Amino acid sequence: MPKYLVQAAYSAEGLKGLQKDKASGRRQAVTSAVEGLGGKVDAMYFALGEHDVLLIVDMPDVVSGAALGLRVSATGIVRTKTTSLLTIEEVDRALAKTVDYRAPGA
Repeated sequence: MPKYLVQAAYSAEGLKGLQKDKASGRRQAVTSAVEGLGGKVDAMYFALGEHDVLLIVDMPDVVSGAALGLRVSATGIVRTKTTSLLTIEEVDRALAKTVDYRAPGA
């Protein structure tokens, strides 16, 4: 299954909700949402800094990964950024492909 990094930042309203639900409540809600789309949460961390939550999830396909980010961001209290992650083997296969490309001005 494709793997994604999801970075999330709460609004002030979202942080109030976190205080009410607690981190364990948010983990349960996130796990339920991911599993409902056929995915699996590999890791979930709360963080200090630009992002409040970092997830690594396996999703069955890109549409499911997009659905998760769109639904969460649509609440207006969490902003997400989803990044597709590649394995070492996938990068090696990408590097082995021939690409006909000319750099600008070359």
